[in-house]
Amino acid sequence: MTLDILSALVAFAFVTVITPGPNNLMLMASGTNFGFVRTIPHMLGVGLGFPMMLVCVGLGVMQLFDLWPPAYLLLKLMSVVYLLWLAWKIANAAPPSDARTEGRPLTFLQATAFQWVNPKAWSMALSAVTLYAAGRDLAAVLLVAGVYVACGTISTTTWTMLGQQIRRVLRSPARLRLFNRVMAALLVATLVPVLWPV
Repeated sequence: MTLDILSALVAFAFVTVITPGPNNLMLMASGTNFGFVRTIPHMLGVGLGFPMMLVCVGLGVMQLFDLWPPAYLLLKLMSVVYLLWLAWKIANAAPPSDARTEGRPLTFLQATAFQWVNPKAWSMALSAVTLYAAGRDLAAVLLVAGVYVACGTISTTTWTMLGQQIRRVLRSPARLRLFNRVMAALLVATLVPVLWPV
């Protein structure tokens, strides 16, 4: 891979991970509701889970859709149901004082598994492999995944810290409830391109 192509890959990866999507909105909501430290397992699940998924996609998972086309529809249905459930959980999250005892952020395994039903993650993985590891050889796929680990670290940290900073403004339970409901609505809005593709 030439330096020009590597630079383009870094730019592509950074833009795709830093822009709003289900992962980032959930990290911001978790940072607000649970703080930075308690969100670290969620951050690691996103930051490492997506590159692991990308490697699997690059090494042949997409052939499943070629062999059995209904698998794509099943994936879409699972994505919609799971995102709606997560939005409901965010909308009904307890205030920070209660969240310390009642609620808990996503675990590493939950956040890792979420990548497989995240529509934006699928779009990113397919695009990254097609554009930067078209031959699907192991070295190219691992390089793309490594770039996503680096960019993902920046993104997950940024969105979680943003949520933690917003928490200072949302000291009253009413404000936090409003914030959580807005985050839930935005998460549901990320389904629009999945349900009504342009």
